[in-house]
Parts: sequence; C-alpha cells; structure tokens
Amino acid sequence: MPQKRKTSTRHRRRRKNQNQPIYIIIAVVAVLLVGLFSFQQYQKQKQEDATEQVKEEKNEFIKKVAPEAVALGHEYGVLPSITIGQAILESDWGNSTLASKYNNYFGIKGTDPNNTVVLETKEYTNGQWQTINGRFRSYSDFRESMKDHAKLLVNGTSWNSSQYQQVIGSQDYIEAAVALQTDGYATDPGYTTKIIRLIQKYDLKKYDEGIK
Repeated sequence: MPQKRKTSTRHRRRRKNQNQPIYIIIAVVAVLLVGLFSFQQYQKQKQEDATEQVKEEKNEFIKKVAPEAVALGHEYGVLPSITIGQAILESDWGNSTLASKYNNYFGIKGTDPNNTVVLETKEYTNGQWQTINGRFRSYSDFRESMKDHAKLLVNGTSWNSSQYQQVIGSQDYIEAAVALQTDGYATDPGYTTKIIRLIQKYDLKKYDEGIK
C-alpha cells in the first residue's frame, strides 16, 4: 500500500514563514483604516464643535444688542430688526476692528480727530469696489454707537436732515431695508438684500412688535 509522503517540519515552517508577510500587510492596512476612520470622525466632530461655537457666538451677539435696539425703537421709531441687522452686517458680528476696538457697530463716520479713528474701508464706486481710508467715530461703549445710529436715521446728515426719513417712516423691515439703500446709507449694491436675509434668517422681526 502506497504511503503518504510526509511533509518535513522544515517545509511546514517555510510555508508558515512565507504567509507571515501577508498577515503583516493585512494588519498594517487594518490599523491604517482604523486610524483614518478615527481621524475623519475627529475632524467631523471638530467641525461640528466649531459650527456650534460660531452659532452660539452669533446668538450671544443678538442677545447683546437686541434689548438696546428695542429701547431705541420705542424712543426714536427705528425698527429694532433694522438696527440689529445693520449691526450684524456693518460690524461682522462685532468682530471687525472698528467694532471690537472702537465700539462702532454701524460704520458711523466723523470729523473730530479727538473722537475718531482712520481705518481702511471698502466702498462701491463707479461699478467696482475700492479701498479707501475713512475717518470713523470711536465710542467707549457699543450702546453709544447704537444711539448715534438711531439719531442719525432720525436727524439725517449735516447736509440733509431728511436723508433717512423714508427709513423712519417705513412700516416693516423690508420697506426700511429698501429705503436704507435708496437713501444712501451704504454704497454696497447688495445692501438691501443682505439686511433682509439676516433679518429673516435670525428671525429679527420678532423684536419689531409694538414699535410701529
């Protein structure tokens, strides 16, 4: 009867050793995949945390300026939604240099060197954006800036006391936002659209209740 050929111990060890590189490669790939997945999860969580932080900062800014905007609305007749919307847009949520260092939330300009600061700004002129130096009011408190903004809309400019009467006379934020553009508050051709979007996105209309 024919006998089966026995595999030598040395031959079996050789086969085992030949398979080891495959196991090592599989293990390395598995580790890399787990690491990649963990990194992706970390990045995703980091992005979500950053988004939540930005959202919270924006909510805090609205909470900060809303009470003063409502108070000024009752005193001067300026819709709080317009005041808050402009504060957000003009100051970049309070993060611009003019806002963070000089408490000017509305880009209000001045002429007195004792209470103004010269900063670079962009204005839309002759169909294009241009960078210029502007002299802006400096305030010790953001509430002073908000009050000056309300008084500017009510009293107009030094060359036109009725300049913003359409804004003051508006019955809703859309009408007021359009009036800001037509009355020349800003040179940005998209100013009205930006204000309206901010008011709608953050439900700022609710602050107008009881003002008009």
